[in-house]
Amino acid sequence: MDKNTITGFVLIALVIIGFSWYSRPSEAELQEMARQDSIQQVQKQAEQAQALQQEEAAQEAVAQMKADSAALFFSHLTGTSENVTLKNEYLEVVLDTKGGAPKEATILSGSGIKTGNPVRIMDDSNQLYMMVSGKHDNIDTRNYYFTPTAQTDSTVTMRLTNADGATFDIAYKLRPESYMLDISVQARQMGKYFEPNTKTVYLQWEKDAKMLEKGFDFENNYSSLTFKEKGEGVDNLSETGNESEKMETALDWVAFKNQFFSCILIGHQDFTDATLQSIRNEKPETAVRYESVLKHFEASMQTAFDINGAQPTLMQMYMGPNDFHILKDTNKQGTLKTDLDLEDIIYFGWPLFKWINRFFILYLFDWLNGWGLPMGIVLLLLTLIVKVLVYPTTKKSYMSSAKMRVLKPQIDALNQKYPKQEDAMKKQQEMMQIYSQYGVSPMGGCLPMLLQTPIWIALFNFLPNAIELRGESFLWADDLSAYDDVISWGKNLWLIGDHLSIFCLLFCLTNIINTWINMRQQQNQMSGEQAQQMKMMQYMMYVMPLMFFIMFNNYSSGLCYYYFLSGLSSVLIMWFLRKTTDDAKLLAKLEAYRQQHKNDPKKMSGLAARLEALQKMQEEQARMNAKR
Repeated sequence: MDKNTITGFVLIALVIIGFSWYSRPSEAELQEMARQDSIQQVQKQAEQAQALQQEEAAQEAVAQMKADSAALFFSHLTGTSENVTLKNEYLEVVLDTKGGAPKEATILSGSGIKTGNPVRIMDDSNQLYMMVSGKHDNIDTRNYYFTPTAQTDSTVTMRLTNADGATFDIAYKLRPESYMLDISVQARQMGKYFEPNTKTVYLQWEKDAKMLEKGFDFENNYSSLTFKEKGEGVDNLSETGNESEKMETALDWVAFKNQFFSCILIGHQDFTDATLQSIRNEKPETAVRYESVLKHFEASMQTAFDINGAQPTLMQMYMGPNDFHILKDTNKQGTLKTDLDLEDIIYFGWPLFKWINRFFILYLFDWLNGWGLPMGIVLLLLTLIVKVLVYPTTKKSYMSSAKMRVLKPQIDALNQKYPKQEDAMKKQQEMMQIYSQYGVSPMGGCLPMLLQTPIWIALFNFLPNAIELRGESFLWADDLSAYDDVISWGKNLWLIGDHLSIFCLLFCLTNIINTWINMRQQQNQMSGEQAQQMKMMQYMMYVMPLMFFIMFNNYSSGLCYYYFLSGLSSVLIMWFLRKTTDDAKLLAKLEAYRQQHKNDPKKMSGLAARLEALQKMQEEQARMNAKR
């Protein structure tokens, strides 16, 4: 190290020492810093003391609550949670002594249940508790350990007893050969603990709708919080999003509904001031039955409560399948005098489609299913019967198109006669006259097909709700109520998902063939600009099968199988009608009709009359323009 380096280090050290000495705090500044530290220390101690006081106040409040509760059910504030099981051949219900409410429910047999594969419709996510406001303390059932009394295989009474002998009972009775659980809430010798104007008990019911079926998204779209307003019909909160609603009218019942199974809470004295909430969960990366949550349901409401115990508060809970006939029969077990309309929890579509399903499709399906045939054969027979019933309208629609096809040469000549755009109205008018002369209606092919549309839409609502399809296998589909995924790749792809439904693919292929046949028929009966416009329409129509594939790939294989059969039968019917239709003979019949009615006075149809009126208006406008 040379002399210059040493000199540099010495100078740096002197600068650092000098700056430190110069910037050191004065005696007054040191005293001020000490004072600030003392203030901070005092503030910290004050905050700790305040936190301690708050904790002591909270403990004192808890102690005070227990002291006040000593007049009610102090001895039931501590205990051990135990399970009490009620069971019949259809249903097993587990009650928890902590809270005295249903904790679990398992459907053992019945519609949609395969032997040895029960369905756990309720788990520990279910929370049902009651609260009654007292003079000094509120009875909140979730805080108490109930004592089970009068217990049998199907009945039990959950009881709270105080030192004065007053009791608060929740009695349960599982009806034999039924999915209905009767609930009775009654207070005895407790009038002095409540204000005289106490007339209601508050109910809070919460439950996670767990995934019970194969397809998370599909089941989620058919799971909802459903309710019946008193004197009105059945309604539900949104299946596709989050929704909360404050009810202005009383409710007969509230249901937490999955696709094929429901828990329905029924109030004998009505539910009032109800607030309902449904929260939809997004699909997890890996969906697991009985674990993945579809939706979270909440219902808070009030119902009548007699503090003197003369009249018990009666409720019922249905925990069973969404089977139309079972729900309809369960109405008779209700404690309400009016019809509960429980079967309306199954959504069969808008009124027109609903009545088609209820009074035609349902009974036809039950009749075929009663034969004991495989479900795939039942759907095949259902398709054939429906096609036979609508065959007259199908044939009429086809023959209308065939008549327009054989008259196409005359329409082509008309297009050559009026090639200009300004003559379009006159050309259209003469075209209508030609059709009228031969007894052909351009709308004759559309109206018969429109009559078939309600049945097509009705089955779209019926089959996904048909619990009879649940667990039924056919060909490569192991469950006709869910999608078939023989071809799968274990990773979600945009718009497609993690599988390829073969039945959906077959349905879309037959849809493409039917589209091609229909487009070809329409092209054969059109010419000129109409034919050009139809070519553009054709490309748009071919996009529909792709949209159907994206939509139906996650739908039930039973529905896609039915649509495939329906589309295939339509192709065969069109082929048969084309083979059995002789265009020359058909044209001869039309010529005979024209000759037979050529001297008849013709009354223009509404469309032809309007076209003629428009033509006259155009001609008059042209004359006025020429004069100017």
